[in-house]
Amino acid sequence: MKQINMNLIIISGLSGSGKSIALHLLEDMDYYCVDNLPISMLPALIKELHKNNTQQKQNIAIGIDARNIPDRLNEFESCLDELKEHKINYKVFYLEANDETIIKRFSETRRKHPLSQGRRSLSEAIAKERKLLEPIADCADLRLDTSITNVHQLRERLKERLIKDDESSASILFESFGFKHGAPNNADFVFDVRCLSNPHWVPELRPQTGKDKAVIEFLESNTDVNAMYQDILQFLKKWIPEFIAENRSYMTIAIGCTGGQHRSVYLTEKIATELKKYYPNILVRHRELE
Repeated sequence: MKQINMNLIIISGLSGSGKSIALHLLEDMDYYCVDNLPISMLPALIKELHKNNTQQKQNIAIGIDARNIPDRLNEFESCLDELKEHKINYKVFYLEANDETIIKRFSETRRKHPLSQGRRSLSEAIAKERKLLEPIADCADLRLDTSITNVHQLRERLKERLIKDDESSASILFESFGFKHGAPNNADFVFDVRCLSNPHWVPELRPQTGKDKAVIEFLESNTDVNAMYQDILQFLKKWIPEFIAENRSYMTIAIGCTGGQHRSVYLTEKIATELKKYYPNILVRHRELE
């Protein structure tokens, strides 16, 4: 069967996690967007795409959420199999946030949760939605936690991860963070470097970051830091190709220290710089510095 010349992005996730922002962003980037598409209509969309297939690549984005009939959500994986049979290039992105953040967002906007019917509380509606959307979350190529991002940051994160410069290579995000603010829950690998010599205890280095020359010199003078760098680098050189071989288009690698300011920032920068020689679509983010 001839492959359809198109990019299809399926956006799903919890209400209040940023799905509308994602669709609006893709619309701004000339994607044809369809929100709240019933899963049962995916086959009809496939037929329409076949009929109207042209030489010019089509960019389509579809929003699917918990307003679908619950039984249909369980059919999501079989719908993806049908897309594969028709040789449609697709990616599934799932957005989520913690309950506290979602409740706060609904309170600020005074919107009603789509599942908060009758005597069901907002917390109960969120829990029910998480359960209903599990079949989609389990199939996601990329899961994004938007708990600590504002609207502008979310647009940038989505733009970085959804729109790749080179579609033929994987998109890899290296993210530093501080354990005292919580570890990211959507990372494929999490490395804990809190055992390393800490610049925080050197008064003149405390206000600086792992990007600053004095901190870099301090860390590079410690053999434990170099040993950790070599171990993480060799581990990733071995296993990233294995992930990519399994058709993983997106990876997130998180490196954490106590505050996310010195050690994790330094190692994230150093490892990402080295691996950019092999993987062009590497992104670097320092969560606590933002």
